[in-house]
Amino acid sequence: MHTGVRAAAWSAALSLLFAVVVVVSAAIGPVSLDYGVVAKAALNAVAIPASLGVTVSHVPLPPASTSVPIPGVDVGYVHPFSLPVSETDQRIVGSLRLPRIALAGVVGFALAAAGTVMQGFFRNPMADPSIIGVSTGAAVGAVAAIALPRAVPVGPRTAAFGGALAAAFLVYAIATEGGRTPVATLLLAGVAVQTFLGAGVSYLLVLSGEQLREAMYWLMGNLRASSWGDVEFALPVAAFGFIALLAFAEDLNVLLLGEEDATHLGVEVKRTKRLLLALASLVTAAAVAVAGVIGFVGLIVPHVMRLIVGPDHRVLLPTSALAGASFLVATDTLARSGPAEVPVGIVTAALGAPFFLFLLRRREVTAL
Repeated sequence: MHTGVRAAAWSAALSLLFAVVVVVSAAIGPVSLDYGVVAKAALNAVAIPASLGVTVSHVPLPPASTSVPIPGVDVGYVHPFSLPVSETDQRIVGSLRLPRIALAGVVGFALAAAGTVMQGFFRNPMADPSIIGVSTGAAVGAVAAIALPRAVPVGPRTAAFGGALAAAFLVYAIATEGGRTPVATLLLAGVAVQTFLGAGVSYLLVLSGEQLREAMYWLMGNLRASSWGDVEFALPVAAFGFIALLAFAEDLNVLLLGEEDATHLGVEVKRTKRLLLALASLVTAAAVAVAGVIGFVGLIVPHVMRLIVGPDHRVLLPTSALAGASFLVATDTLARSGPAEVPVGIVTAALGAPFFLFLLRRREVTAL
């Protein structure tokens, strides 16, 4: 079967699976709802951008008399569906459950896509999006904003996004010498920077005082307070990054042969590596900024999908991203359906750690 046809067929099947998972997830909660009602309410919540405007907000800086203007985009939406659903059911689905489900889908999509690229880039199925310090950098930014709100003039989400990108840039700068960025050096630099930033997070937790609980919830990966604003923040970045990564899928296939062979086959290895790292870091930063540190999604999903659809990134990348969306929605539903709600990062870690050990048993350590 032609590669494009395979990718389209698998993507259509996984999109249908995602729709089913969304409806089932939205029906589960303290108030159980009928699947038909959920489907109608979900369609009523669909919004299409209809207008764009520019807004300017002023962020205060110390001293209190100064501020920095920050431009923003104001989007107007229209709702194409108006199906008959009671106001209470529409509010439960559209305002309470769907924002969390949508954010889980976007975050799972982004982390799985980034994980697929990282595993291909490092040619190792045990690589994940946090391997170059992006998640730890986001943790420093978010915890700093929570623990020291007067010193950090932006919110945790913005601080986490900036910290994630700064950490990725720092790792890349450390690992690059003479225009070359060896994969092994990049990996070791990522480990060193993660360790250092982890110490910074621990110190900030000591300073957090009454905000310790909020900081810990963020570090464990939490979708509890999700809003449509979080979705609007993460979705455009994730979509742009994914489309750009998909354009490099064929080059990523060639890079699996090794850098020397890729150069002989016409791939600009240095430029491609820089762009892949930058785009994967950007996508990961958007996900971690709104959901906290959610581990193992970028490890489990790409590896499983590779076993199912094969190593061709033209098929593997879109299918892994869609499967990641369904996986995180399902795990978050599990996280909030028990006697006491737990952060979704705990559930993904409980599933991911045994899977990681399984990979270690299947793979020779000398091949890492």
